[in-house]
Amino acid sequence: MSEILRLYIHIPFCKSKCAYCDFFSGKADEKAYDNYVTQLKDKIEYWSNRTDKSLSSVYFGGGTPSVLGDKRLCEVLGFIKNNFSVDENAEITVEVNPESGKNLDFNMLYNCGFNRISVGMQSSDSKELKLLGRIHSTEDVTETITNAKNAGISNISLDLMLGIPCQNEQSLKSSIDFCAELGVTHISSYILKIEEGTPFYINRDKYDFADEDRQAELYLFAACYLDRLGYKQYEISNFAKPGYESKHNTGYWQLDEYIGIGPSAHSFFEGKRFYYERDMQSFTDNKITADGSGGDEEEFIMLSLRLAKGLDFDEYKRLFGIEIPESLIKTADKYIKAGLMKRNGNRIFFTPRGFLVSNAILSELI
Repeated sequence: MSEILRLYIHIPFCKSKCAYCDFFSGKADEKAYDNYVTQLKDKIEYWSNRTDKSLSSVYFGGGTPSVLGDKRLCEVLGFIKNNFSVDENAEITVEVNPESGKNLDFNMLYNCGFNRISVGMQSSDSKELKLLGRIHSTEDVTETITNAKNAGISNISLDLMLGIPCQNEQSLKSSIDFCAELGVTHISSYILKIEEGTPFYINRDKYDFADEDRQAELYLFAACYLDRLGYKQYEISNFAKPGYESKHNTGYWQLDEYIGIGPSAHSFFEGKRFYYERDMQSFTDNKITADGSGGDEEEFIMLSLRLAKGLDFDEYKRLFGIEIPESLIKTADKYIKAGLMKRNGNRIFFTPRGFLVSNAILSELI
């Protein structure tokens, strides 16, 4: 069992709902924010009493954590530090929407312990932002990142969406250039998914969504261009300057234990997977839904192959006491010949083109 423990805090509030968003989030007022902070403290104390492990990373996600404001964010982080032992070099991230982020006191956030921000940019093209339902401008992004850097936060990630209606390689290149010129250290570049129940899904006939071939072209272009600019791919959707890979998110794919606090938050703790329902009352009542055991051989294979470094046969044997199945190696050889996977010694991994069809390949491998 992993000696590393990570903590995820879900903030289920947004000023407005984006057309593509399927996360548990919604509008709320200041009183609701205060009440939620009280509930978070209650659950933080509950979970801290169930482990002596120190936290290697803390991640505030959402929703839009930045709508809580700097004082509440620092209040929650301070409470975490008072209840958990937090590693001296722990990565502590908060997701920031540029519209609310530009008004944050980043000096306060930095001084209370936040050392990484993840900014929900999605695109630097105003037309694309409008289509997505984003309420920020590129000026908001620039102002947010400048303020964060001036406060001493240099570990900065930007989100970049692929397959937006009307997006082409030129507009995508402009968005990537915008990120690079701001000097951010990490870029999450993921393909737009049309989730059931979202405005995009309901009005799907009104939009010119990219088909799978177009999505693949944009993804491969982004992977290649980001690499040229020094952002190395380390996971299906994540690229970073050397040394700036997200420790928290990488932990999910390396079977590190983590506790998720908030409605819809998932956990992997003491060999079990469980979660809070997408419901505020269930969270208030601390009702936890079991989701089976975790950390077996199949899960290790699947999660390892999400990473660019891939599946290490020696690590597999160390963890499970058995060799990698010959049937897996034989199946992988087929995809290596097709250029979708590679092998380097006792390690197999996907190529960028292989990542695009990784779900189908994984179903064969395991």
